[in-house]
Amino acid sequence: MAWTFNRPLYSLSSEDQNKEAQHVWEHESLGGIAENNNPLPRPVIGLLILTYFTAMALTFPLYGQRPSAAIYADYVSLMNSTMVQEVMNDKSITHDQANSRAMAMIEDSLQHFDSPYTFQRAQHPIDLDQLRVIAPQIVELQHAGVDLEEYTVVGPTVAKANFFNLQPDGTVVAKQPWWDKGYTIAVWWFIIFCAAVIITVKRLPHFSWRPDHTIAH
Repeated sequence: MAWTFNRPLYSLSSEDQNKEAQHVWEHESLGGIAENNNPLPRPVIGLLILTYFTAMALTFPLYGQRPSAAIYADYVSLMNSTMVQEVMNDKSITHDQANSRAMAMIEDSLQHFDSPYTFQRAQHPIDLDQLRVIAPQIVELQHAGVDLEEYTVVGPTVAKANFFNLQPDGTVVAKQPWWDKGYTIAVWWFIIFCAAVIITVKRLPHFSWRPDHTIAH
């Protein structure tokens, strides 16, 4: 089981181990299956790398993300406006129609000004019935003067975010960091997976050697 690192990209096994592996490869029938010693096509490797980095780039803002109460603060303000309340309480239309029209008015109003939460709102849509449930809690937090970004919306509940970011001055900020732990886990998982595959492959004879299948078949 000797290891050699003289040419790690060529082989991690000694010459004796490679010869032994070649002998086993050619002299065992493997149930009648002839197994070649071809390298993994480079386009497949490129596709694997492209798929990984594309997936990570697309999901980077989503790792561990929960909607904060700050996302819906403007929703609550608009919902409590006179125009929206008139639509919500319109008895000439059904409940679903009133909800649909009121939410359309809210979303149309939000599009008329920039917000740092535009992306989060697209990722965490909400309907009017859900907004009705969380609105009193958000209003209560606003009256208390707390930072709404430190509170997350979990179903019908607005709760303190489960983040513990210790600042240099000793204060604790319950906000999601830009680099989530789940992202770190995913990066390390990919590195370890690729390293394990490379080590396994490089312990086999180099792909420049071609087995003679006529010996055992």
